[in-house]
Amino acid sequence: MTIRLVPPRRRVALLLPGQGSQHPGMGLELYGYDGVFTETMDEMFELLGPVDGASLRADWLAGDALAPELLNDASRAQPLLFAVEYALGRSLLSQGVDVDVLLGHSVGELSAAALAGVVDLPGAARVMAARTAALAALPPGGMLAVAATAEELAPFVAAEHVEIGVVVGALNAPRQTVLAGPEPRLTEVEGELRAAGVMFRRVPARQPFHSPASAPAAEVVEKVLSGVTLREPTIPIMSTHSGAYVTREQALDPAFWAWHFVRVVLFWPALDALLSEADHALVELGPGQELTVLARRHKAVRSGASTVRAVLPRGARGTREAWDDALAELAEYTGPAGGVPLACAAER
Repeated sequence: MTIRLVPPRRRVALLLPGQGSQHPGMGLELYGYDGVFTETMDEMFELLGPVDGASLRADWLAGDALAPELLNDASRAQPLLFAVEYALGRSLLSQGVDVDVLLGHSVGELSAAALAGVVDLPGAARVMAARTAALAALPPGGMLAVAATAEELAPFVAAEHVEIGVVVGALNAPRQTVLAGPEPRLTEVEGELRAAGVMFRRVPARQPFHSPASAPAAEVVEKVLSGVTLREPTIPIMSTHSGAYVTREQALDPAFWAWHFVRVVLFWPALDALLSEADHALVELGPGQELTVLARRHKAVRSGASTVRAVLPRGARGTREAWDDALAELAEYTGPAGGVPLACAAER
């Protein structure tokens, strides 16, 4: 008999995307196909109430018939992103995939909090309802994804009166910075960037997320969170709010979760901290493949030490096939990452 030592598997990290990744029909082909996903989506729509829940359900079920620009508003995009990501996560966990860490981008961090048990689904639905209503009341604004470093963008960023100016909203990757702020200043910055020959694109969003202009909405959300039971996470969360693991004190603090959409998103620093700690199998759990594209730029992924894959395609079509392929690949990640299993084979 020979005994073969099987090396420990990579740790599994779920990446949960934020606004900008949404599209009509995201995850829709799994509705009625995956039982846990279907039940969770139904529960979320019910918790959002007979008006908002029914409206969001109709938008989602419309699939490709829904005009993409309608999803640019936070009142539609964010609750649907949360619902799809949470439902995907519940299905993945129910199938025995052992998840070691969660990392969410913007609203994806709330999805991570729910999957980690910091807040239950009824509590998360209350927060999402308050969050979307508060964000809808903000003055118009948006975000720009810019091919430059934060230092290079200093001339375009407000040094004072930041509540009406444009600021750095996210550090997504080297030379991949998001600027955020209200109108009319955001459109003025667009013109300045164009005149300077700096490449950029508009993020599909109509609100000034991750800028001081969204502070009034955070105050409303914090009050709602103060009435929601918060718990210590059962799965570690690498926060893109702090760039480090969420501590017990942070997890139980309503302000930590309420104000993260005002602060800069530290996606790249958080990802770098995670991959510097250990090799990981990164799994983007949400629509689109924005975070997958960003993660492929990290040296740990380029070298093959860590891997990254998305569980859904870029658009609505081919969702079932992509999901089944992802589950088949993730079947090996059903045991603890730290274990060293033994495989035995009898030889005559």
